[in-house]
Amino acid sequence: MKNKILILDFGSQFTQLIARRIREMGVFSEVRACGLACTDANRQGVIGVILSGGPASVTDPDAPEFDSQWFTAKVPVLGVCYGMQLMAHCCGGRLESGANREYGNADLTILNEAGIFCGFSKGENTTVWMSHGDHVAEVPPGFQSLATSSGAPIAAMGNEDKRHYAVQFHPEVVHTPRGTQILENFVLPVVKAERNWTSSSVIADSIAAAKAAVPVGKQAICGLSGGVDSTVAAVLLQRALGDRLHCIFVDNGLLRRHERQEVERALGPSGLNLNLHVVDASQRFLTALDGVSDPEQKRKTIGRVFIEVFDEAAKGIPNVTHLVQGTLYPDVIESSAPSGKRGPSATIKSHHNVGGLPEKMNLKLLEPFRDLFKDEVRRLGAELEVPAALLGRQPFPGPGLAVRIIGPISVARLDVLRAADAIFHEEIVAAGLYSQLWQSFAVLLPVRSVGVMGDGRTYEETIALRAVTSEDGMTADWAYLPHDVLRRVSNRIINQVKGINRVVLDISSKPPATIEWE
Repeated sequence: MKNKILILDFGSQFTQLIARRIREMGVFSEVRACGLACTDANRQGVIGVILSGGPASVTDPDAPEFDSQWFTAKVPVLGVCYGMQLMAHCCGGRLESGANREYGNADLTILNEAGIFCGFSKGENTTVWMSHGDHVAEVPPGFQSLATSSGAPIAAMGNEDKRHYAVQFHPEVVHTPRGTQILENFVLPVVKAERNWTSSSVIADSIAAAKAAVPVGKQAICGLSGGVDSTVAAVLLQRALGDRLHCIFVDNGLLRRHERQEVERALGPSGLNLNLHVVDASQRFLTALDGVSDPEQKRKTIGRVFIEVFDEAAKGIPNVTHLVQGTLYPDVIESSAPSGKRGPSATIKSHHNVGGLPEKMNLKLLEPFRDLFKDEVRRLGAELEVPAALLGRQPFPGPGLAVRIIGPISVARLDVLRAADAIFHEEIVAAGLYSQLWQSFAVLLPVRSVGVMGDGRTYEETIALRAVTSEDGMTADWAYLPHDVLRRVSNRIINQVKGINRVVLDISSKPPATIEWE
């Protein structure tokens, strides 16, 4: 794209939030590894650069790689936290570490309302979110201090001639109330970006890219789960490829109750009328998962078997060259492994359609939503006239119930979890809570405890209930469910699901927990 803000990622867990805030302004942003070289090819279309935060120290011998030519590329640059320290270090400023640490809320005092602080008043105090040990002690030549805090005497700085700015805090998080205004000041008045990134433009670009990737005479298959992401991807790619797109729904034996029938009804001839093929591979998956308890091994096993099934299905369709997936940006972030050219962000877990894929595949991947968030995909779906009932579905993990059963998987344990999960779902829907929650589901724990039923002793397993609210799945808060709803769910599960005598509630937020248990 010609109107692009490039975000260089130094390993902050908040990097993707910077991208979100900029896209919400109607401007396209792209996250790339921090070691990206400042070549003509990589500068193509870049009208502004943002340097993210990160856990490293700029002066460490093993600090993340960075091409300092980005500072001489004659494009505006904004440094955030680590990015500010890097800017100061590369441009001739001085850093200090250790004494003035700040973590959490801090009071920021504005010293100069120019540039990124347009609309603020000199001397004004505002709350910001800090997370740093190092700080800038002396600004580089040509820069001036723009703001200060108790832990960072130079909490923001700027060089108006070069249009280089930096902040020690994180403007992208909700804990910095006026952070979006600061980012807007950089993206719009400083960079002068055009607000031309819309759902319509994404659809047009995705269709053009798909047509270029899958030339006439070739065909593609779409791994269709029935969830929001793969459904919208299928509808979008059908516009590009027509009947050359074959949607394959795999019953892996790890689905929720009645899921297969619901998907066939919603996406087949009586629904969206996609070119739908249903493959029953349940026994194959369960056999492959026999004896597997480790969560990463579960995901990688499921990813491998999915690809095997898709490869075999493709053999029955002539000239298939591509596999379409509804992979999202959060999937990529959580599955990304650290490397020398990237900030040291941790691999959280492998997603079956990202980190769980085998190294060698017979099909090329086509992932139109790889750089999008869930809410962006939903907006695309609405423009593509996908029914609201489908767009409003809560996310369901690709590995299915396999990652909601802690420990080994068996048909009996799957039946127990399906029954408990169905009860939880019914009560959430009946209470009018479904659309208010990002996800709500049951987890089967390998924890047995003593109970009393009918004056007799029981020694049975435990169900955990998980319900969260979130904007994009990257962070989440546990949901406050009404006590009467929880009481009904608990009573019904214990009374109606054989093998369960205890129900517990998960009240962990993300981070430090993840939404799914595995």
